[in-house]
Amino acid sequence: MTTLHRPAPPLRPYRPRTTQFPQVRPSATQPAQRVPPDRTLARDLALPLGAVGAALLVTALLLTGATAHPSAVLALFVLLTLAVALRTRPALAPVAALASWMFYDGFVLHQHSELAFHAPDRTSLLILLLAAATGAGCAAVVRAVRRRSVG
Repeated sequence: MTTLHRPAPPLRPYRPRTTQFPQVRPSATQPAQRVPPDRTLARDLALPLGAVGAALLVTALLLTGATAHPSAVLALFVLLTLAVALRTRPALAPVAALASWMFYDGFVLHQHSELAFHAPDRTSLLILLLAAATGAGCAAVVRAVRRRSVG
């Protein structure tokens, strides 16, 4: 058996390695690179969490029977869309409004998960799109003020 296998190397004592990393100092000619403040996990997850929030809102409204007041429910969806548009990327704000509109139109107005495009449906879509645009605009203003104060 010893002729088929090489002998194992002798055990060496454990000595932790000390690694020296070079010290990098920013020079006067090279500006320090900063991570942009826009890159956060909240911005990436705002749209999926908004869709989940709309689904939970519809479920709660259907369980309590509060869908009989469509204008009050639309106000709740406007607040939800506004909150999502404040946190999401500005280009995705219309998608947040569309997701809220689909839940509102399909489960509150028509209650059989049907989407239609009649006058109340178009009005609610326009209101939700305006709420998303308002939220995205407010978020852009806040980011511009932060950049101006930091820079």
